[in-house]
Amino acid sequence: MKQLLGIAFKAKAYRILISLTILAMCLLTFASQLEIFSLGVITRKGPDAFELFGSNQQGKLEKGEVISKDQLEKRWNEIDSDHKGYITQEETREYIAKHKKQDIIEFLITNVDRVFPVTQNLKNLAIMLFLIAVFKAVMLFTHRFLTRVTVIRISRDLRQKYFEHIQSLPMTFYQQYNIGSLSSRVVGDSVLIADAINACLTNYMQTPIAVISSLSICFLTSWQLSMIIFLGFPLIVFPIVFLAKHVKRIATQIQKNQEHFASVLIDFLAGIQTVKMFAMEDFSLNKYREHNRRMAKLEKRSARYDLSARPVVHTVGMFFLATALVYGLYILQLNVSVVLFYCGILYVFYEPIKKFAEENNRIQQGMAAADRMFEVMNIKPQIEDAKDAKELQAFTKSIEFNHVWFRYGEQWVLQDLSFTVEKGQTVAIVGPTGAGKSTIVQLIPRLFDIQKGEILIDGQPLTAYTQKSLRDTIAFVPQKPFLFLDTVAANISFGRDFSKEQIVEAAKRAHADEFIRALPQGYDTPLSETGKNLSGGQQQRLAIARALVKEAPILIMDEATSSLDSISESYIKSAIHQLRGQMTQIIIAHRLSTIEDADKIIYLDQGRKVAEGTREELLEKCNGFRLMWEMLNHTKETTSTHA
Repeated sequence: MKQLLGIAFKAKAYRILISLTILAMCLLTFASQLEIFSLGVITRKGPDAFELFGSNQQGKLEKGEVISKDQLEKRWNEIDSDHKGYITQEETREYIAKHKKQDIIEFLITNVDRVFPVTQNLKNLAIMLFLIAVFKAVMLFTHRFLTRVTVIRISRDLRQKYFEHIQSLPMTFYQQYNIGSLSSRVVGDSVLIADAINACLTNYMQTPIAVISSLSICFLTSWQLSMIIFLGFPLIVFPIVFLAKHVKRIATQIQKNQEHFASVLIDFLAGIQTVKMFAMEDFSLNKYREHNRRMAKLEKRSARYDLSARPVVHTVGMFFLATALVYGLYILQLNVSVVLFYCGILYVFYEPIKKFAEENNRIQQGMAAADRMFEVMNIKPQIEDAKDAKELQAFTKSIEFNHVWFRYGEQWVLQDLSFTVEKGQTVAIVGPTGAGKSTIVQLIPRLFDIQKGEILIDGQPLTAYTQKSLRDTIAFVPQKPFLFLDTVAANISFGRDFSKEQIVEAAKRAHADEFIRALPQGYDTPLSETGKNLSGGQQQRLAIARALVKEAPILIMDEATSSLDSISESYIKSAIHQLRGQMTQIIIAHRLSTIEDADKIIYLDQGRKVAEGTREELLEKCNGFRLMWEMLNHTKETTSTHA
């Protein structure tokens, strides 16, 4: 609850909106009470004969079962003091006002008539009813609109803060949480939290106002009838509290299952080609059906508790409403309009309490969602800039790994690794799968922090520089290119303000210009999701063009040519060769043909450096590299023979 209220009142803009919403709530409650009063005015009639001519033992006006002739003559003479032979409604009303305590309807009507006569003027009564109806309609719209705006703004800001926060978290965070989980929290949970905040405003702001004001009017109308209300309170509160506990518990289970459900859907959609190629549609369908049934089962349980609250409270409320109606009419013998007015106000009293049960369920769901969202929001970034971190203005000397140790969990991936990359050099890192090659290129831009040793740039540890300036110095080409829903040009520029000429030049150097110009709109052609309207090789060349247009002094390529055909690979190889001396290149490669001209090759195995040197030196002294090279040449010879 504290989390929800903390979110609601944190920003000044929220406080203003919430204040206006509370004001609209109060006016809406007042409008409902005015509406009930207008019904009392309509149903209000003058006293009947048994009320006008009856009296109790003390001679006071009181409705009786019988009227004697003497009572009738005596009362008539008292009212018709001028002996006109007839009495008017006005004379009757004045007489009753003097000799009988006015009920609340009579009191209100008398005071309204002094300002704006409605009882004897049908036109004025119609105007009053119309104005009350318009007033309530305006307040109802204002209340709902302000509530909706509050929900929209809070959910918008929550999504924004959530996305900003998860971008600041290290790569280890993304290894712990899957895409379905993160997307579920940022989209679904933010709405649930905002709705819960709205429910809090309704339950803890509007409900007390409506209950206290309506209860006060009920007591002013009849304290005897109002005592009935207290008998109904325990019967209403108990189901609300009981059901709320179950709703929160089930809501937490549903939200967790939604994460798994979303993950299953995303996984199978992402791998739909493999599913079809293996004819495993039934397998994926069964997996999906299993999670879908589990979700439906939980939703059914949630619906049972969620929808039980209002019928239970409604039944209790209607029972006591009927009790008040019968007790007021037949025991207390109140005027019909008074009883109807009382029951109307009692409805205004019970309605927010009945709604409280529903809104409380939404609060419980929102609290469960807030727990899940703040589970992520409370994670502090493990990689932060030091207070005295400086900007890396230029790369001038070298990148140095000095006895570096790194592990994921308990398993060491790099062990006592040392090497140096001088400015302008092209350095290739090779080795079998799992040797730690890709880990190296993730450590240089500080996507992870090492456990032992040092990584230095220009003689300073990475922690001496700000993360942004460090990463601005590096251009990166991943093994699997990241392309987003936008044009080809926007994917190459990637949020930076490059000119069209720069983009085209980078595409030419990446040998992508030719196929881009063949697209329907050239560089302005929109890409599909993940660039799936392009081939794998075309996607990779766009990723290389993106790295080249940045013109960073350090270029890192992680298996960048793995998806290219031999012709495209030769083009990229030529481009890499042309960049020698202009950029410092670190190339991770399995296909050794792209690194034949590297200034230095580092061979890794099981996280340790086995050998370092030129291609000739490694062929001479490194058995692992020699075996890889011989396999490459054997493949080439086989291809040539078949050709």
